[in-house]
Order: sequence, then structure tokens, then C-alpha cells
Amino acid sequence: MRQQVTLSVIRREQLSPHLVRRVAGGDGFDDVESNDFSDKYVKIFFAKAGLMPPFDMAELRETLAPEDLPVTRSTYTVRAIDPVARTLSIDFVVHGDDGIASPWADRAEPGDAITISMPGGGYSPDPTAHWHLFGGDQSALPAIAAALEALPSTAVGLAFIEVASSDEILELDAPAGVSVRWLVSATGLVGASTALVDAIASASWPSGRPGIFAHGERSAMKGLRDLFRDRGITRDQLSLSGYWAFGRTEDRFQAEKREPIGQIAPVSS
Repeated sequence: MRQQVTLSVIRREQLSPHLVRRVAGGDGFDDVESNDFSDKYVKIFFAKAGLMPPFDMAELRETLAPEDLPVTRSTYTVRAIDPVARTLSIDFVVHGDDGIASPWADRAEPGDAITISMPGGGYSPDPTAHWHLFGGDQSALPAIAAALEALPSTAVGLAFIEVASSDEILELDAPAGVSVRWLVSATGLVGASTALVDAIASASWPSGRPGIFAHGERSAMKGLRDLFRDRGITRDQLSLSGYWAFGRTEDRFQAEKREPIGQIAPVSS
């Protein structure tokens, strides 16, 4: 497990009706080790009162009942690390009282502690690609936005982002040559249709070798995997991952990662 760091919540920024940014910093920021990936991500530890970070999970498993252990939630993209302001920002999709991270992000107060793993990552836009393709829903929006900002001004490409309503559309900083296309759900439910796959399949793709980042709802990612496979996309051109699954709780989604239904077979190498 990567080293942990504890930060203090500084402020809340309401980006859209269901997207909240939490900016954190404090003395713990000195321990943050950044990296060059545009999809920098962390795990967040949620512990019951009385448990103080850092958490030695191996030791705690020997002394605590499973229900008393700190809970780590699925990875969250680090939207930005500002070494001058000494802050780290994470964007959360908030959806009522479901889960742990969403209610925390909605209700945290300035000064509250947040313990995270040291940032990891696995993707940055391929500088050798002729053009770039991004596909995802609101859960992937922070990573897509960070990747668009990391592109050179001369970059060209397409970005498709599915959202529940037009109120969720954000102004993104993208090169002039990258077309950002927002897909507003007809039902108000993201991930309930094949809209993202259909939009990418029917788009006119630029010529040349693409670099692709596609992350979001699991069924949509499986559909995109099949599309990319049919288009001859190879593994080295593609970053593809399911962040969540429509109709599944977070715990069920995580459990299904070990089952055939939860696995997304890669395209050819």
C-alpha cells in the first residue's frame, strides 16, 4: 500500500449540481509526492472516531473487527496539485446519502481531516499520437479535464462526456483543435443507455493513429472495448477502465471486479 498523507479541508467549490470540488492542504501537503500522470489518483481512508492516521491496515486487521476497520473507497482522480498554494483538489460526484465518499464530500467542513494514499497514476496523453480521443461520463470528467489541459495547443481530437442534464456541463480548457461534445441523457440517468458508445462509433474519426482515454460506467466501457477492437486499436493506444456500474452499489461493484461480469478483457496487444 502506498504511503498515506493526511490533509485538512480548506474549502468546497460547487462545480455543478452534482459535482463538488474539495480543496485540501495544511502541514500534510509537504508529504505529498506528485507525479507526471494526468490521471493522478488516490484512495481515501474513512475511519471511525478514535482511530488516528496513518493506518497500519495489517496491524489493525489483527486487533479490530472487520466492521471497525478504516474503509478505503475506489480511486479518485486528483484534479490538481498546486505547489504554490500548497493544495490538492479532488472532484466528487455527489448523489445523496449513498455510499461513504459522496456524503463526506457533500458535508465536510473546513478543518476536517482527509487521509489519502500517495498519488498514483497510469496515463498521460501520448505525444506520438496523431490525434486524441476521450470518452467517459461525469465520473471520468476530472481525469478528462486534466488530460485536455495537459495537451499541447496544437493537439487535435474528440472528447465525449455523458452527463445527466445540461446543468452538469462545464467549461473546459481544451486546445482549439479538440472538439468537446457533451451528451445529455434523455432520461436523466447516466450509464443507462448506449449513448456514449453510439456517439463515438458514429463520429467521424480523424486520420492517423489515435491515443485513447476511455473511463466510466462499466457496460459503456465494455461496449467501447468492442468498438475499439473492431477499429483495430491496440493496447498501447488505449487507457480503458470501468469506474462504476449502473445499478450497482460501490461495494457490489468492487466485489464484481473479481467475477467475470466485472472484468473488461483488453483489446489485442
